Amino acid sequence: MRLMPDKGPIENASTIPQLIRQAAARYGEQPFIEEGGIKVSFADFARRVEQVVAALIARGIEPGDRIAVWAPNISEWVIAALGAQSAGAILVTLNTRGKGSEVGYILRQSGARMLFSIGEFLGNDYPAMLAGEELPALEETVVFRRQETGHTRWENFLASGSAVSADEVAQRMASVCGDDISDILFTSGTTGKPKGVMTAHAQNLRAFAFWAENVDVRCGDRYLAINPFFHSYGYKAGILVCATSGATLLPHAVFDSGEILRRVAEERISVLPGPPTLFQSLLSHPQLDDYDISSLRTTTTGAAAIPVEMIHQMKERLGFERIITAYGLTESCGLVSMCRPEDDAETIATTSGRAIPGIELRCVDGDNKPLPAGDPGEIVFRGYNAMRGYFDNDAATAETIDADGWVHSGDIGVLDERGNLRITDRLKDMFITGGFNCYPAEIENTLSSHPVIAMNAVIGVPDERMGEVAMAFVVLKPGAELGDEELILWCRERMANYKVPRFVRFEKSLPLNASGKILKPELRKMVTSEPA
Repeated sequence: MRLMPDKGPIENASTIPQLIRQAAARYGEQPFIEEGGIKVSFADFARRVEQVVAALIARGIEPGDRIAVWAPNISEWVIAALGAQSAGAILVTLNTRGKGSEVGYILRQSGARMLFSIGEFLGNDYPAMLAGEELPALEETVVFRRQETGHTRWENFLASGSAVSADEVAQRMASVCGDDISDILFTSGTTGKPKGVMTAHAQNLRAFAFWAENVDVRCGDRYLAINPFFHSYGYKAGILVCATSGATLLPHAVFDSGEILRRVAEERISVLPGPPTLFQSLLSHPQLDDYDISSLRTTTTGAAAIPVEMIHQMKERLGFERIITAYGLTESCGLVSMCRPEDDAETIATTSGRAIPGIELRCVDGDNKPLPAGDPGEIVFRGYNAMRGYFDNDAATAETIDADGWVHSGDIGVLDERGNLRITDRLKDMFITGGFNCYPAEIENTLSSHPVIAMNAVIGVPDERMGEVAMAFVVLKPGAELGDEELILWCRERMANYKVPRFVRFEKSLPLNASGKILKPELRKMVTSEPA
């Protein structure tokens, strides 16, 4: 591994097109993306982004138009997404595990004019999954890595902007401002309806410049991007951090612990962020000691409780010099708090660190009053990282951002005397499956559409490998019959795999309070007292 400390990070870019051009000037022919036989230097990446901008101008795409990307971690994702943003368009990311109806909903809600999509991935024909979806705003689908398609091929798309002048491209890229919306990432809330979180260029670049500095990502580092690009962790803490720092981004499309160990050893990976399940899988791999993983240097993790012993093992057996845990949510650009390099293993394992610079962080009571250290309350934050609102949803924005500018996370936490944050619960009942956020209300909404289900409730239950998984409590309509395996198969056809309940319990009734709301604490008691 060859680090180049003489080429420090980009510090003064306030927009993504500025970042791309400055990175090309500073890092030049150094590799930015490596994927299989594909190698793209920083300078070449800038040229490819300009091709995307030219093609979008040729199509009449205007600043503020929404452009969606639905693909796994591949080089084209990065080029298309940052190319769209460099044309002043707003990136809408789409979950590769989503089904056609889930993705169709987001395309309709965002009013996306264009879609960039993989042709086939893990046996799924992605464009075909949208057949039958009403998408009135969608004008064109551009398909990666497919020669025969009824849609536009990626190569033809890139070639189509040849008549657009370099001056037009430069002017469009220069017209993008730091306060312009750069992306809309959809996240679910208690209503179960996905909401589009809007964030801007400058706030994202500022937050993840600190992330890069705190994690110590350097020029010449080799960063294995396992976290999916459709998520802020993969896109912002991955793509943007590498562009800012001069690190090489190595996309990884499918999680497999043996393949990850192989790539770390053969491709000399030095930066390897991921959820705790990643490191648990590596530490328990039977051939771990057969791989030379001495290149590993720095990482971040979080999104679940971590045993202190795992932090020690990550240093002793995996060889990490720096391990940072963090807390964030989509509404915060993805980052609120981080541990610091000097923190001990217990602080790193049991907390999500302190607020990042420029951010205020509190735990508040039901009256929105700040609580003293040690008292649990709702986590709220305020500062430059606060979202600009939910797209086309003023009511939900007003419910989340109060009159004083505090963003209410819906999570419950405790701050210690040093300002370290410990997450204790989730007001929204969200649970985390293998690093993915699962929202019970969203799963419940889908289950409620089943023709023989009268009532249902979903909770997260512990799982050794995934952290937590969904468990559904189901009441059937009178006289109806339904098996648990039959219901699970039905769910697999209608929702992303990580949302699918792993356990189903059929009940004659569910515990309700006086207003008819299901008492989920009672369901959790049922699980602990009577294992399924």
